[in-house]
Amino acid sequence: MTQFNLLPDIKLEYLKAERNRRLVFSISILVTVAAIVLVAGLFSYVEYQKSQINSLSSDIKRQGATLADQANINSILTIQNQIQTLTQLHEQEPDVTKLSAYLNQLIPVTANLGTLSADFNADTISLSGDADSLVTVNELVDILKFSNYSVAGVSGKKLAFSNVVLSNFGLAKSRATFSINANFDPMLFSNTEKVSLNVPNLVTTRSQLDQPIALFNKTTTSSGTTGN
Repeated sequence: MTQFNLLPDIKLEYLKAERNRRLVFSISILVTVAAIVLVAGLFSYVEYQKSQINSLSSDIKRQGATLADQANINSILTIQNQIQTLTQLHEQEPDVTKLSAYLNQLIPVTANLGTLSADFNADTISLSGDADSLVTVNELVDILKFSNYSVAGVSGKKLAFSNVVLSNFGLAKSRATFSINANFDPMLFSNTEKVSLNVPNLVTTRSQLDQPIALFNKTTTSSGTTGN
């Protein structure tokens, strides 16, 4: 008759189950402690944020009360707003000081201006004067038609003038007279951008000479530049 002693196997299973139970219990304790720490941290963070908000609210109320006690505070704020508005308006205004440099690039040496009128609302310009010949007058018209400009930091070029029209011309005392009307691109007179005028090399202009030559006729008067 054969007998088997099963007690060792049962004992082994029991010990294995006991180890698993202790492992699960230990892991449960660790997870519980971690959860408690996390909840405590979140609670502390929320309380800290509330404290910061309350502190900032108190500072705002205190500073607001201080400003309210200032004399003429409304007038001061109004002036500051107006100063900011003036800066924006100035940036929107055309830089008319660029006109003189442009004319030196555009007008041939053998031509002189008698009158000049620029309307910065309609973006139009009118030139009248005289030149040594009608050929020079036609060259001036072509210069206006084919001149372009470029803006620093921006690729490409655009025409500086459009609708260039020789409205009147004639001969008087061996000099050719002319009147030219045209539209100009308002970007030419931008107050915020660096603009370069590119003039076709058709004739010699004042900007190409070392010695400047008078732009306007001595016998005629230049009209005022109109605009904003």
